[in-house]
Amino acid sequence: MIFTTSKKLLIFTSLFLIFQNVSLAQKFDPTGRDDFKPDHIISSEITTKEYLIHMSFPKNYSIQDSITYPVLYVLDGKTTYGYFESPSYIDFEKIEDVIIVGISHKAMGVQSKINRFIDYTPYRDTITEKRFEKKFGVQNGTIKTGGAQKFLKCLKQEIIPFIDKHYKTNSVRGISGHSLGGLFVAYCFVNSDNYFTKFGINSPSFQLNEEIFLEPAVSKFSDNQNWNIDPTKVFISTGENESPMMVSNMIKFSMFLKKRNYGNVDMDWHIYRNKTHTSVIPFCLNGTLTTLFGKK
Repeated sequence: MIFTTSKKLLIFTSLFLIFQNVSLAQKFDPTGRDDFKPDHIISSEITTKEYLIHMSFPKNYSIQDSITYPVLYVLDGKTTYGYFESPSYIDFEKIEDVIIVGISHKAMGVQSKINRFIDYTPYRDTITEKRFEKKFGVQNGTIKTGGAQKFLKCLKQEIIPFIDKHYKTNSVRGISGHSLGGLFVAYCFVNSDNYFTKFGINSPSFQLNEEIFLEPAVSKFSDNQNWNIDPTKVFISTGENESPMMVSNMIKFSMFLKKRNYGNVDMDWHIYRNKTHTSVIPFCLNGTLTTLFGKK
């Protein structure tokens, strides 16, 4: 059968609208959510753990339009999601529209801490394992480290594809973490493959065993005059009243990166006055958002 040009155009337009409506119908509508419950629980075949997902959406987010949004993935979302939509802590007037996805372990108590150690640490560290087994009062061999590569694979192949499938995201991704989470984000940054191009490295636990991660990272900044990655933004912070080693190591990491002056890395760092390891959390989250997703 031979179609005229106008008929072809009509058929093409109809098919396009059909597929577009199907695509939109697959997106979850965030209206009517319970802000105090996780939006999703994702079971990982890669890490064999369950993860809680807490989300925050731009004010005008709607499944009825075709607007897409960048995403900031925040580790330990179970303890930080209360700040996601709080004008008391987040300066929304300075931040572009962004979807915030909090990721945390479903496990509670000591088991949650054990899970954080395995998922967020880049390399096996038996010194740290023994020290924290004693601190937590658990048996030898309970705490394992060095699972960051597997957790990153879980993010890339399980959690983020789920978010991209069901929500109106675009290709701009950021990741932020605090403490052990900050160490994991630093690992993602130092080994960047452009999957994330925005990094919030807050109160990073470089002090666990400096020779394993911090020193090689500093050496990389010192030795590599060029770094062939996409344009990248980085925010690094700590609280003034955190442990002296944590503060000094954060400064060391930041200064060596700043000194290298990579043309494709836009970096800012901040020490929050009178803030402790816990009280700094909402402030570094706001700093991460305003630095990485600030309005132009």
